[in-house]
Amino acid sequence: MREDVLRAVNRLTDTLWPGVPTVPIMVMGATDGLYLRDAGIPTYGVQGFFMDRDDIRFHGRDERMGVTSFFEGQPFLYELVKALSGTAE
Repeated sequence: MREDVLRAVNRLTDTLWPGVPTVPIMVMGATDGLYLRDAGIPTYGVQGFFMDRDDIRFHGRDERMGVTSFFEGQPFLYELVKALSGTAE
């Protein structure tokens, strides 16, 4: 993982959720990121949402996440995009 990406994720995680560790993982599965990687563009999936690990329903007809988790994750993703695009204040 690129150091600048991990550093930005760590900084935002520490700001929004002090004491929560950032743990990079590799998830087995397909992604449209294949086309970006083939073009030489490093591609990462960053979640920024807390999920119930006993109730994971990715891409199913009953896919869902908690309302609180959704609204807590939005500022994280917004600030991460700003930080990585060089538009952070």
